[in-house]
Amino acid sequence: MKVAVVGATGVVGTVMLNLLEKRKFPVTEIIPVASERSIGNKIKFHGKEYSIVSLTDAVEMKPDIALFSAGGSASLEWAPKFAEKGTRVVDNSSAWRMDSSKKLIVSEVNSESLTEHDYIIANPNCSTMQMLVVLAPLHRKFKIKRLVISTYQSVSGTGKNAIDQLYSERNSSNPEKVYPYSIDQNLLPHCDVFEEGGYTKEENKLINETRKILNDNSIQITSTAVRVPIEICHGESVNIEFENDFKLEEVFSILRSSPGLIVEDEPDNNIYPMPINASNRDEVFVGRIRRDFSIKSGLNLWIVADNLRKGAATNTIQIAEKLIEMNLV
Repeated sequence: MKVAVVGATGVVGTVMLNLLEKRKFPVTEIIPVASERSIGNKIKFHGKEYSIVSLTDAVEMKPDIALFSAGGSASLEWAPKFAEKGTRVVDNSSAWRMDSSKKLIVSEVNSESLTEHDYIIANPNCSTMQMLVVLAPLHRKFKIKRLVISTYQSVSGTGKNAIDQLYSERNSSNPEKVYPYSIDQNLLPHCDVFEEGGYTKEENKLINETRKILNDNSIQITSTAVRVPIEICHGESVNIEFENDFKLEEVFSILRSSPGLIVEDEPDNNIYPMPINASNRDEVFVGRIRRDFSIKSGLNLWIVADNLRKGAATNTIQIAEKLIEMNLV
């Protein structure tokens, strides 16, 4: 299978290439694509060197699948050009997520909805992604009425320059600042740009993408997204109000039997999800599972996942694997 990785030299693109190897994806030819300044440079895949090519050349090579992680503007311009050649595109940017004609897919939640007509498929925002792996099976059973979401997001969600800023500040050098303030020894309640109503773009993504993936616009959602000074993994405190009451034992049972999830919840033994353990893992970790006694059918959860893996590269590749399983490529 001929596979293009668009944004191959970026933080997520590099992880995609590693995972394609690790997961033994059936690649017969890899097509690494990056910005104009990288064309002609080499990357290694399965021990062989491949030259980075331009988007124009990659389109003409007619890959079976193109995995995009190159930003929204590149996806808006180039994903349709690949699709016109018969290439299935899985896009990791925000470009197509809220397009009503495009599927927004979390592999464990709604990948069965893919059809032969889906040539551009959107990957959700990383923080939405990990949360929905946990919430979807609970929503199916108890129906979510309201969500209060607080995220604790690592700097890799912003990109390589943000990682460089964090470590430069720790080494007391003078970095180029991606954030308006220092991130080391600090917390920034500011993920992405501020939009109308005082919410950031990241906070609005959590609201809008959750409703689309669960196919339920009736869910009331509010969110606060905070950038924290760690390199990898996002944490989320999620407060849920259900329409229907539940037994806590049933919640544990549902989560333990759901794909892609690991329950870590032994407070007496200090066992709960942490970034230090979730890093470089493909699963979503959930713990601190407890009732919210302030409302009738309330539940609190703490969710952690590697934002570069399940939050981006892993889910992208899982979607591609599903396309193969469904004989759509």
